[in-house]
Amino acid sequence: MSDVQQWIKETVTSTPVVLFMKGTAQFPQCGFSGRAIQILKACGVENIATVNVLEDAEVRQGIKEYSNWPTIPQLYVRGEFIGGSDIMSEMYESGELKALLANNGQQ
Repeated sequence: MSDVQQWIKETVTSTPVVLFMKGTAQFPQCGFSGRAIQILKACGVENIATVNVLEDAEVRQGIKEYSNWPTIPQLYVRGEFIGGSDIMSEMYESGELKALLANNGQQ
């Protein structure tokens, strides 16, 4: 496992909720990342841990390989890959995402 892959694994397993995104929670750099932040806030997540993939090309590519998912943003809850903004939207609308985050003590 490469250093980047190891760092990603440690990040997603040591932090309950992590969003790999373009930009930051305060300043998303793409619409999909902005939507992901809005969804997490609507679910009551207050301290959103984010990783700005625009700051490191290795992390940007590494997260795609780690999850075997080609797009960013990517949400992880308790080390499990949940999905991107479309999946987050669907899960939010069904109530599934809020329940998942509530079970994680995020509310």
